[in-house]
Amino acid sequence: MRIHILTLFPDMFIGPLDHSIVQRATQRGIAHIETHNIRDYATDKHRITDDYLHGGGSGMLLKPEPIFRAVEAILGQEREDGAPPSIILLTPQGRLFNQRIAEELAKKNRLILICGHYKGVDERVREHLVDDEISIGDYVLSGGELAAMVLVEAIVRLLPGALGSQDSLVDDSLTSGLLGPPQYTRPASFREWEVPSVLLSGNHALIARWRRQQTLLRTHQRRPDLLEKALLTEEERRWLQGLDRQPENILVS
Repeated sequence: MRIHILTLFPDMFIGPLDHSIVQRATQRGIAHIETHNIRDYATDKHRITDDYLHGGGSGMLLKPEPIFRAVEAILGQEREDGAPPSIILLTPQGRLFNQRIAEELAKKNRLILICGHYKGVDERVREHLVDDEISIGDYVLSGGELAAMVLVEAIVRLLPGALGSQDSLVDDSLTSGLLGPPQYTRPASFREWEVPSVLLSGNHALIARWRRQQTLLRTHQRRPDLLEKALLTEEERRWLQGLDRQPENILVS
């Protein structure tokens, strides 16, 4: 996968993309990530990329010309390699990013991420250039750089070969649409806090059942909204419905 990031602050990406899973993926050739300074595509001697709002108002807005030039330059480089990249604007007005969108984007071969800044970008960028708009949450950041880092991390780890074992993805929170279960490692006893005995039983069927129950319980307690779209058995639905009446009720001891 090739990911191009358009930003006013390319140095922000030095460090976050040079460690852990993203670093290993780039070293193995699984992902190629390139930052592009939007200022390099401004044509005036001062390399101006922002201007005041037409009609008045506070703040500055990113001009359309440098962004269009940057994207068109990338498209010119990528055209010979097959389908053009998907062009994504990071903006609080975009669709809310989640694991399903990460999985959707991980299937693409090429992405261009545009980091807005100041008051955002000229509306003509939205209307005539980008294919998608994505937000990482209902809050405001100074720019799209941190959002782009979130997308890159979430997407790259899904690429085949990025993780030491693809099985690691199966139990991740939200991969199944639900929160993950509690996890424990050695020692089995720490400051008199014990690992649940079921996890030490060696009974894999019982462990799987316990983890499923804990997944449902944790999601019920912390993100009940996720249960509305979850694929559940009738037994699981009845159990969840009974939790309000009998919170101590469990599927497995």
